[in-house]
Amino acid sequence: MRKSTVRAGLVGSGFAANLHIEGIHRVYGTNVEVVGIHARDQAKATAFADAHGGEAFAELDALLEKIDVLHIVAPFSLHEAFAVRALERDVHAIVEKPFTGYFGDGGDGFDARDAAMSDAKTGALDSNRRMLAAKAISKGSIPYAENWVYAPAIQKEREVIEKTEAQILWLHGEEAHSGSHAEAYGHWRLNGGGAMIGKGVHPLSAALYLKKVEGRARLGKPIRPKTVTARTHSLTRLDGFQDKGHLRTVYHNVEDFAMIHVTFEDGTIATVFASEIVIGGIHNWLEVCANNHRTNCDLNPNDMMQTYNPVDAQFDDIYVVEKTGTKQGWAKTAPDEDSTHGFPQEVEAFYRTVAYGDPVESDGQLAADTISTVYSRYLSAEQEGAQVTVELL
Repeated sequence: MRKSTVRAGLVGSGFAANLHIEGIHRVYGTNVEVVGIHARDQAKATAFADAHGGEAFAELDALLEKIDVLHIVAPFSLHEAFAVRALERDVHAIVEKPFTGYFGDGGDGFDARDAAMSDAKTGALDSNRRMLAAKAISKGSIPYAENWVYAPAIQKEREVIEKTEAQILWLHGEEAHSGSHAEAYGHWRLNGGGAMIGKGVHPLSAALYLKKVEGRARLGKPIRPKTVTARTHSLTRLDGFQDKGHLRTVYHNVEDFAMIHVTFEDGTIATVFASEIVIGGIHNWLEVCANNHRTNCDLNPNDMMQTYNPVDAQFDDIYVVEKTGTKQGWAKTAPDEDSTHGFPQEVEAFYRTVAYGDPVESDGQLAADTISTVYSRYLSAEQEGAQVTVELL
């Protein structure tokens, strides 16, 4: 097959930008030309371009004129604006999770603890509608960069569901660790929430995706979420919390623990946990309990490789696994953590969509279902766990 050449650009220069550029460099089915990057901090954009190729653009519009696809890895509150601008120019907009959200008035004084979660739900869904509307009239697509969908374990489970026509009865998942990398994390006005949207969207999107797969295989249409109940907590802000220095504690007005229970249109269920209070590394997993099989998708940690290191300093220049805090003793070492989490696979899939028109597994509709479920969950938590209907777009 002749490889098409696709011109790529990025907006944003932080942690997610590095994941995406590494994914771009591993694309094999398409020739990708990295044109450049735009970021609010021009010095960071220049440093990123020097390290990874391309040009640092002072203006986003100048970058959009020269590219076919834009990776939106900027702060969450800017996702909608950048996606719409790209789609208006028929540029494909790859939007990092979370797709969009509610950020209040965006001002420094906004405190979500004083906001009505019914307004948050309405605001997030309106943002989602505007993004999908922009996509509907554009020649560009709007892939949702949810890496869990493309993780090898989740894609293998997709194959099992499709080939056996399994009925999923219960999905149970979690993403947890000791706190986010991002300095901006902990401010609702920048992130649209806390642990649930920062971490919980991963297992939640994977669960929604697998029910979508099941519906396609058995019924010819996706099975989508119907209702949610949820609770949230701010454990590191409790008066009695004793800080031993192992957890991030700077959460200004967002939760550091969340639980959500989803009921689907067919009456089956999913439960998802998300938190910032788990030390000892990343805790990413999804369990599938079906009528004909059971699967544990262990993204991190897993038993692919284990090492024993008697002296911490011996592994100073060796990456072991994210957020373990020490490299001494036994560790579940990650040979290729990005691949296990699905990052290069999602980028490869998106470029096949851009270059050859392949269908998108993680699309704007899955993103919309995720965002609607998340903000219905915030409304439920405000109402101390009352059941809330998920509004489907």
